[in-house]
Amino acid sequence: MSKNLFVVGTGTDIGKTYVAGLLVKKTQEISHRSAYFKAAMSGNSRRPDGSLIPGDAVAVQAMSGIEQPLADMCPYVYEDAYSPHLAARLAGKPVELARVLECFDKLAASYDYVTLEGSGGILCPLRHDEQRLSLVDFIKARQFAAVMVADAGLGTLNGVGLTAAYMRAEGLHLKGVIFNNFQPGNILHEDNRVMCEELFGLKILACVQPGDVDIDIAAPDMAALYE
Repeated sequence: MSKNLFVVGTGTDIGKTYVAGLLVKKTQEISHRSAYFKAAMSGNSRRPDGSLIPGDAVAVQAMSGIEQPLADMCPYVYEDAYSPHLAARLAGKPVELARVLECFDKLAASYDYVTLEGSGGILCPLRHDEQRLSLVDFIKARQFAAVMVADAGLGTLNGVGLTAAYMRAEGLHLKGVIFNNFQPGNILHEDNRVMCEELFGLKILACVQPGDVDIDIAAPDMAALYE
């Protein structure tokens, strides 16, 4: 069975997919049997034959070089660029936790390391109709350890602090923070790194700069993040 790590974010478009791709790429230094998984993807375009292209999966595959089939990366792919619960409702294809777990478990049996990515922020609903399903439900179902991706810029302290507080209240295992769009020497970015550690007791695991093609985490430390 695989060792796993769940990538959560302080919100949408802060670089979860980018960082997930870097993590997948890095795990290949430990084992070539590395994989990526996302329960639900929205905002995807269509191929000429009408089938949906799982955009985040394509991006991770291109960045990391993994040979995992795209079809194994995400069980629910939607066209509308909305929260998964709304995109699923419009498509008439609600997310079923049983199917998500079945697809993940199949993946876990075939790979050594699986990097999972959430949708939006930690409170993002996957389903909200006669049934309720959230990212937290999925994380708890397999007791995934998690890392938080946050933008290094203005306003991140509030997002990081609230996300961490919620995750801790839910009993989730948050291993630390990875800053995206970090600029060394930028007084605000440097201060945010210090303040996240001092205010919230969070370890800053890495700081990713724009355009980075690797993440500065040593292979032994990377292996220790995955459980």
